[in-house]
Amino acid sequence: MGNTSSAISKEILEDLKLSTKFTETEISQWYENFQKQCPTGRITPEEFEQIYTRFFPDSDATSYARHVFRSFDTNDDGTLDFKEYIIALHMTSTGKTTRKLEWAFSLFDVDKNGYISKAEVTEICQAIFKLIPKEDQCKLAEDENTPEKRANKLWSYFEKRDNERLAEGEFIKGVIENENAMRLIHYDPVKQ
Repeated sequence: MGNTSSAISKEILEDLKLSTKFTETEISQWYENFQKQCPTGRITPEEFEQIYTRFFPDSDATSYARHVFRSFDTNDDGTLDFKEYIIALHMTSTGKTTRKLEWAFSLFDVDKNGYISKAEVTEICQAIFKLIPKEDQCKLAEDENTPEKRANKLWSYFEKRDNERLAEGEFIKGVIENENAMRLIHYDPVKQ
């Protein structure tokens, strides 16, 4: 190991315990694995894609993983540190609805300008669509069996014209009020 500190700092530990539901033991365990997998203490987009694609063995998760990576790279340095990584895991797996929707907003806000456009919704819907295994795509409802239809359907819940944009509060409200919108903003293979 050399002189890399293998113990996680108290400060980060406290911070993560507050912002996620994970226990101290879980966080320390992950930190150990993280140190092994990423001796530099940073995850690159490529490494993140590899980790992410394991969750979706039957489909193409690369573009979705790239968007997820971008949404968690909060300091825009092109890598995720341990804290950003754990928060990413937390947000995509558990997390209170509002926190989760705040994350979903940043996922859809591709250019990070604080608003979502219909083009951005379409781009993320294309990435989500690639997560759906081919044999499940044919089972989708007629009005959401292509990325474009899915984007149109999702956009319609926000009652915006095609050239208008959506602020975070409007996005969260729209999704909370429409169960279908909630379902369309992500793909959950477990429920299939």
